[in-house]
Amino acid sequence: MSAEQYWTALEGLPRPTLKALFGDPERLARYSTTLDLPGGPVIFDWSKTHLSLEVDALLGAVAAAMDLEGRRDALISGEKINNTEGRAAEHTAQRGIGNEASVEEAEALHARMRMLVEAIHDCALGEVKSLIHIGIGGSALGPALAIDALTRDGAKVAVHVVSNIDGCALEAAMKACDPETTLIAVASKTFTTTETMTNAHSALEWLREGGVVDPYGRVIALTASPDKAVEWGVDETRVLPFSETVGGRYSLWSSIGFPVAMALGWQGFAEFLDGAAAIDRHFIDVDLAANVIVRAAFADLYYSQVRGCQTRAVFAYDERLKLLPDYLQQLEMESNGKSVLADGSLLTRPSAPVTWGGVGTDAQHAVFQLLHQGTHLIPVDFLAVKTPGHDLDSAHHEILLSNCFAQGAALMAGKASDDGARAYPGDRPSATILCEDLNPATLGALIAFHEHRTFVSAAMLGINPFDQFGVELGKAIAKQIEAGGGEGFDPSTEALLAAVGIGS
Repeated sequence: MSAEQYWTALEGLPRPTLKALFGDPERLARYSTTLDLPGGPVIFDWSKTHLSLEVDALLGAVAAAMDLEGRRDALISGEKINNTEGRAAEHTAQRGIGNEASVEEAEALHARMRMLVEAIHDCALGEVKSLIHIGIGGSALGPALAIDALTRDGAKVAVHVVSNIDGCALEAAMKACDPETTLIAVASKTFTTTETMTNAHSALEWLREGGVVDPYGRVIALTASPDKAVEWGVDETRVLPFSETVGGRYSLWSSIGFPVAMALGWQGFAEFLDGAAAIDRHFIDVDLAANVIVRAAFADLYYSQVRGCQTRAVFAYDERLKLLPDYLQQLEMESNGKSVLADGSLLTRPSAPVTWGGVGTDAQHAVFQLLHQGTHLIPVDFLAVKTPGHDLDSAHHEILLSNCFAQGAALMAGKASDDGARAYPGDRPSATILCEDLNPATLGALIAFHEHRTFVSAAMLGINPFDQFGVELGKAIAKQIEAGGGEGFDPSTEALLAAVGIGS
């Protein structure tokens, strides 16, 4: 049978309720797995989803028909699986797992970065108290997440991540820093990204106005185009390259992680890589039927392909992970928000759902009304950490975790009432990831888990998750307008341009 025939068979399966599925006494043991990872144990509980032996079998058949194992092996071995751009996707090599030559190159580039990081910490560039990290997309979201999550108790260097071209963002960072003790990191794969380079020029001017005689001497370039960085004015000793085979939203493990290493110290960054590598090994070594990554992707695909769910919600019940939903938005929607297969033919099934979310318990008072009683079926992921990230009364954390677990229980169980406004239908799915502690290794594992989860969904649909041409058209038109070619648009766009005096 073909993959499409298996999908059709999935659509025809009975749909028992979650309550009925829990009639199986082995269910929790089958769908909740604890992995002993470098940062501590992590529980991956997918028992409150509608996965079942029958669903698993058919999704396993889809995986076999789409050669998931072969695609996984091609990813890890460094084959050119990003076929539209003619290159490999070698983020795992940055973690020490993959093509031998690529791993050796990554280790050499990490050694170069480590020397620079440790030299800066030892005051080789003078006193450095702050770093303004300028990037956008994957060059900013990953560093922002890691630094916010892991430096609440302090950092070796205060890092301010700036991505938006809106000058308010850069201005706020500059106001928090002293030019004499600040470095600028410019992160751009091509070293041509409009927003990043515009912000970089303004940062250089700020350094000049602040009395820095050699502003370029305060810049670190993080790029896959080192020649362009040198041409722009950065000394080659302060250029940290990374491979062309590392995509933007998968680049945190490369020199794009420089600000993370600056904030944590090299040991913390190494632990971050180790946590991710442990998940890589699980993905490679554990049979698909017991693989927590594949299980999560199976559930994602079941809800998007069979139940018609157009969104997936992620709620972090830990303030330190508040940026994780934002990070996953780009990872999942830029990777799998496609309408064509890898061979260029049209995708006839739904692709990625809309990923959204927030932080608990704030989100409970904002969007959970819809989750519990709305007309949309929305699978939910809860993420929580057993060890609190603060020293306040333990009641804070107990209430936080109680709310997290109560929401999953309530979504599943529901509550009948003769008053429709007070009735909860229940049978609404959720999954929970519970970490023992939040540290660099744990965060690395969480991010790698979601990277591979995204890849599995792409492989089973037959799409290429490593290009992102959908972001190009709007940028091209913006450049056309900036160059004075803002004519011939629809009446609405022309009126808006005229209203702000662009093109006139």
